[in-house]
This record gives sequence, structure tokens and C-alpha cells, in this order.
Amino acid sequence: MAANVMLAIHEKKATAVDLYRPLRQYIASAYSERDAATADDDLCAVRDLRAAAVESLSLPDSSSLEQRRAALLAYARALALVEPRFPISPDRAHVHSLSFTWHDAFKTNKKIALAADRTTDVGIRTACGAFQSAAGAFAWLRESGVAAKAVAAGATTVDVTPDCAAMLEKLMLAQAQECFFEKVIAGGKPPALCSKVARQVGVFYEEAYAALCAPPLSQHFDRTWVSHVQLKAAQFYADACYRFSLDLHQQEEIAQEIARLRIGMNALADAKKAAKGVAAPLLDSVNKLESNMKTNLERAMKENNSVYLMRVPEAGTLGALPAASLVKSTSLAEVLDASNERLFSSLVPDGSMKALSKYTEMVDDIIRTQAEKLQQSSEITRVRLKEMDLPDSILSLEGNVSIPADLKEDVEAVQISGGPAGLEAELQQLRDLNRVNQELLVQTEEMLQKEASEDAQFRTQFGSRWTRPQSSTLTKNIQDRLNLFAGNLKKAAASDALIERDVKESYPLMSILDRRPIESALPSISRPIMSLDGNEDAIVGALKQSLRQLESLGAQRAGLEDHLKEMKRKDDILPKLMAGVGAHDDLFRKEIAKYDPICAEIADNIVAQEQLLLQIQEQNAQFAAVFNLDDYKVARERCYKQIAAAVAKYQAIKKNMNDGLNFYVSLQDATGKIQQQCSDFIMTRNIQCREMIEDVQRKLAGFNLSSSSHNTNTPRSSSVPPDQHSPSPPPHAPHAQSSYGAPPGGDPRPVYSQPESRPPYSQPYPTYGAPPQQPPYGAAHHGQYQQHPQQHQPPPGHDYGQPAYPGWRGPYYNGQQPQPQQPGPYPQAPYSASGAYPPHHQSNYYRPQ
Repeated sequence: MAANVMLAIHEKKATAVDLYRPLRQYIASAYSERDAATADDDLCAVRDLRAAAVESLSLPDSSSLEQRRAALLAYARALALVEPRFPISPDRAHVHSLSFTWHDAFKTNKKIALAADRTTDVGIRTACGAFQSAAGAFAWLRESGVAAKAVAAGATTVDVTPDCAAMLEKLMLAQAQECFFEKVIAGGKPPALCSKVARQVGVFYEEAYAALCAPPLSQHFDRTWVSHVQLKAAQFYADACYRFSLDLHQQEEIAQEIARLRIGMNALADAKKAAKGVAAPLLDSVNKLESNMKTNLERAMKENNSVYLMRVPEAGTLGALPAASLVKSTSLAEVLDASNERLFSSLVPDGSMKALSKYTEMVDDIIRTQAEKLQQSSEITRVRLKEMDLPDSILSLEGNVSIPADLKEDVEAVQISGGPAGLEAELQQLRDLNRVNQELLVQTEEMLQKEASEDAQFRTQFGSRWTRPQSSTLTKNIQDRLNLFAGNLKKAAASDALIERDVKESYPLMSILDRRPIESALPSISRPIMSLDGNEDAIVGALKQSLRQLESLGAQRAGLEDHLKEMKRKDDILPKLMAGVGAHDDLFRKEIAKYDPICAEIADNIVAQEQLLLQIQEQNAQFAAVFNLDDYKVARERCYKQIAAAVAKYQAIKKNMNDGLNFYVSLQDATGKIQQQCSDFIMTRNIQCREMIEDVQRKLAGFNLSSSSHNTNTPRSSSVPPDQHSPSPPPHAPHAQSSYGAPPGGDPRPVYSQPESRPPYSQPYPTYGAPPQQPPYGAAHHGQYQQHPQQHQPPPGHDYGQPAYPGWRGPYYNGQQPQPQQPGPYPQAPYSASGAYPPHHQSNYYRPQ
């Protein structure tokens, strides 16, 4: 698609004006000569900015557009600071010797032209952005009141009137949207999208054409402008029909395709009749579109007559074509913001500042009072609706029940942790942990018993020659602690039974927590079984309608409050204060009066809400009587209490289970460490046994003890077979100390008799309920275990039963080296700590003994 012809708005001509002298004279007379001298640099700056802006208007079109735009904007920001400080009028107290000559931008002999090359993507984007910026400039001219001020100041040219600014804004938006249309066509977008974009182009042109045909613009613009905009409006309406018909053809809606094509072609034909003096490229584009539509219409009619045989609908029965606006006026608020400029910042009369402060206090009082009324009205609505249980009762009737937010959070926490249905798995976890700890104790005791039995065997065989201490004297402390652990383990099993019974007895109460969503457990309002007059639906419908009206009033209040704040933000009367003379009371009354309409709206809103609340109260009373609302509220509160009681019971049971899990894991860790000590003890005793047997053999053979007491290579006596005297020591003995053999009558010193080698469990171990701080449940208790991978094999002939609890890396299962931890069937308990002893704490079931 070839780029179409568009309209350009040229800059207004400017006439040289001396700003410096009139403004300086005003400062000297209104303030002082000293202030005039101080403001000299600012006066020169304004003079230079105007000169640069005027010079930019005379530059050729090929010069930098950005440079020309920047000069105009800089001068505009300076004028924003000049205007409130320098009242310009014929009044002798004002700047009365300054005047401007206005030139109409549309009374020129220049031809229509644009700078951007829209045959490229970059050119399309540049043109589209420039058109939107231009639309923003005209919107600012219209909305800010600058156009009205210009007219009031004697500028009689039509081009600066609010009507003209509004028309030009629509024209610029139309051409910006047209750029988007060219882009989507070039990009091969679907016909339905292209139709929407084209329709919006036509809408903008139609709005601009309507403004051009109305006074005062109807007699001002050249006829070619009017014809151009009129033909563009028809062209893009027809193009929207054409693109829409392409989409209809794909959907085989042939009859409506024919109707749309006919409508678009008729619009083009009417516009072409009135088109006088339009550019030839535009006319060529319209003729090409008309030719394409005619070709498609003939094809569609032929297909319909031979295949589809559909009735072509009348034009009046078709809906409006959809439109999609992709452009908007670019705001000039940021580029025209002069708040950071410092020109004439010191030239604000003291009286004006005091008057402004007084007026600001008056406005703040209005804003504060009205905002309090709005907020109080909203709070009254909230409280009254809550008292009537609305809209919850209506929602309940429709099946949308809810529970209090804090209770819902508690229930969700229970469900995330597994809920009552998951407690059985945790009970089994307690049972398994009890079994694992029991097996560890049995293993450890069997190790000690086997060592003591072997020691007794050699003591019987060798008699007084077997001089080392008995095993029972060395292991008494360990045996005491193992007995204590066994007692605690027995009490823990009793506590587990209490928990299990509590779970079984409380499950009917807690089962409600397994309902998902929990709202499904709540009662709901049901319709009466028998209807006397069948007006239930009417009662509900009237109540819902009133609630919707109340919601609309609430939204209106929110909008009114925002409007108040926006009015205050834009309410700047400083320029008027500086331009006025004498007292400001009349000005204050006039300016404050602009808040009266919104204050009246707020009062009307509050009155309407109060009347509506009374109506809702009567309707809700009927609703409550028909649907037995009181019984529903009682049942709902009862259900809330049941859910809260179930949550409390679940949390108590869960806490007791966590106490048990912590205890068992702590006990498993402590028992494992004692088992390690026993293993080291047995290893040391085996070394002692071997050395003592060798010593006895040498004495029996008559060898010289003094020369061979430490010779470990001396042949053993054949009268004492090795398999009867000493079990084979482990291949590695990293914990073994120096030989425990001693001369006759000596005192053997095993490692456990030395203070520095005393085990860490010499104090009584706390019972169930006082678990130590340890790694998370199921974590490996490596410590010193991994230092002796070969010495922890169980004694021959002993089977220590089931493997350790899943996830535990004990070294005593089947005599294997500890393997990497595998994920067990249970989640890890929610704790982590370290240390050898359980911290002392109380619970309902686990108490230290």
C-alpha cells in the first residue's frame, strides 16, 4: 500500500517584540530599582529565548526539526514563569506598553507537505509519534485555557480558538492512526485487525470533519481541507468494510460480505461527488480501493448465486463495525513543566504570597471536611451491612460460603502438614523409631554380654594367671545408662499408646479438617420446602438490586474524593493574585465557589445512601423471614466452633508427636554413640586378651619373661589353641592405645578408667520428652563411626534382627559399612539441633525420669 497524502499544520508567523524594556520598567515601578537590576539576567534570558524561537520559525524545512521544537518549548516554559509575575494589559499599573501581532496559521500560500518518509518502518514510527505529539499540543492548548486567554487578550485569529484546537487534535490523531494502519497492512496482519484499525481512522476523520462543518470553522478553512478530511473519512470507512469483508469471506459468510462491500462502495461514491480539489494521490488511492471492492463484490455475488444461495441482509440490520484505537494525544505536561526553572523566582509580591496562603487554607479545609464525610459514609455502610450479614447471606444462598480469614489460615496450615488423615503415617513413624531404638539397645547389650562371656571363659581356663579386671567392673556405668535408656524407651511406648488412643478418639472431631475446600463443610441457606406465595425470587432479586445500587454509590464516592484531590492539585490562583489589585475577597469567593458543585454531589450521595440503607434493611428483614436466616446463622457459628476445636485438637496431637519424634531421634543418636564406645572397648579388650595369652604361654614354656615380654612373634603354646583363647582382633585398631598387658601383680589400666577417656554419657540420660539438640530426623550420625569401617562387625552367631530405621546410617546392620542415606518413606521432622543431650522440656506425654 502506497503512503497516502496527509495534512500539515504550519507554525504561526512571529513579529519582533521588545520584551526587555517593558518588563524591566514594570519591575522597577512595582518592586524597586534594586529588584530590576537583580532580574536583569533573567530579562535578558527571556529576550534571547524569544529571539531563538522566532529565528527557528524562519529556518528552512530541511533544518533540524528537533532544534526548532526545542527552541519553541524553551520559550513556552519561560512564558509560564513570566505570565503570573507580569500582568499584561492596558492598565497603567500593569505591563501596558507591550503588545503582540497575531498571524493566522491557515491563511498562507504554502502547499500541503510532510517531512517524514512513511515508506519505511522508521519513517512510519517517526510520523506517528510526531502526529501524537502534535495532538497533545492542541489538547494542551484547549484544556489549559491558553486558547481562551488568547481570545480574551484580543487575538482574533480563529486558529487559536478552543474549537479549532479541538478539531486539530482529532485531525492529528486521525493521521497518527493512519500511520498505524499503513504499518499493519505492510506487516500482513489479519483482515479483522486491519478492519478495526481502519475504522478508528475513519472515526477520527469523521470527528474532525464535523468540527470543520460547524461555525466558526466552517467559513475559515480552505475548501480543499474540508474535501480532504471528508474523503479520508469515507475512504477509511470503506476500507474497514473491505477488510471486514475479507474476514467474512474466510468464514464463508458470503451474504454479509456482499452487504458490507455494497455499504463501503456507496460511501466512497458519495464522498467522491463532493471531493473538490483533493490531491491526486489521494484520489488514486480511493479509486484503487473502489476497484478492489468491486472485484470482490462481483466474485462474492457469483459464488452466492451459484453455491451459497443466501439472502443478503439489509444495511440497517448490520451492526456497527468494531474499531481499535492505537494512538492517543501525547501529554505536554512534562515538557512544559517550568517548576525547575529559576527565572524571576524572587519576584513574588509579599501580599500575593500571604493571600495565596490564606486561600490554600480555605481549600484545605473544604477538602478535609468533604473527605471526612465520604470516609464516614463508607464506614457507616460497612457497619450496617455487617449487622445485616450482607452480602454474605446472599452469597451463601448461591453456594458461595466463606469462613473467617484467620480460621481459614489455620485450616490451610493443617491441610498442608498432612491433616488428620496423615496422622496414621506419623504414628507408624513413632512405632518404627521405637523398634529401631529397641534393636540398638539389644545389639549393644549383646556385644557387652559376649565380651563378658569370653572373658569369663579365659578366667576359668587360666585361673589366677588371668589378671586383667572383669568386664562387669569396667562396663557398669554403660550398663546403668543402657538400663536407663531401656526404661525410658518403655515409658515412651506407653506415651505412644496414649497418643494413638487420642488420635482414634478425636478423629471424628478432626475429620472435618480433611474437607477440601473447607467451605464445603459449612451449612448454606436453602430455599423453603413449601412456598406460600412464590415470591422468594422477587425478594432476593430486589435485595440484590439494592446492593448493586449501594455499590455504585460507593464507587461514586471514591471518584468524588479523587476529583477533589485533582481539583486541589490544579488549583493555582497565584497568577490571578499577582495580576489583581486591592483586596482579594471577591477573588476568593469566586475561586472557592468552583468547589460548590462537587460538595453538593457529595451531600446528595450521602443522602441517597442513607435512604438506600433503610430500603435494604426492610428488604433484608423479608429475606431473613422467608429463608429462616436466624437458624442458618446458628448453624454456621456452630460449624465455625467445630472447625476451631478440631484445629486446636490437631495442633495438640501434632505437638505431642513432634515431641516423640525428637526424643526417639535423640535416643537413637545417644545409643549409637554408646554402641561405638562399646565397640572400641571390645577392640581394646581383644588386644589385651591376645597379649595376655601370649604372656601366659611364655610363662608355661619357661621362657625368660624379662627378655621377651613384648615379643609378639613368639610361637604360641600348642596347649592353648588360638580359637579357644582369643578371638581374632579387628584388622584395624585406630583407637587402640599402648599394650594393656602388665607384669604379674600389675594393675591393668583400660581406657575407660582414665578421666580423659570417660564417655560423654556418664550422667543419667534424660527420658522421653527431653530429646537432645541433634541433626534432623533421619540424618546420618557419622561422628567416629566412619573412622572404623571394619571393626563394627557383630559377634559371630548373633543376628541383630531388622535393619536400622530408614534413613539411619548405623554401622551394625549385616556387618556392612555405612551406605549413603536413602530417602525414607517419612518426611523429616521439623527441627534441627546438635549436641549429645536432649534439652529439658515438658509435654503431655514425654517427661524426663
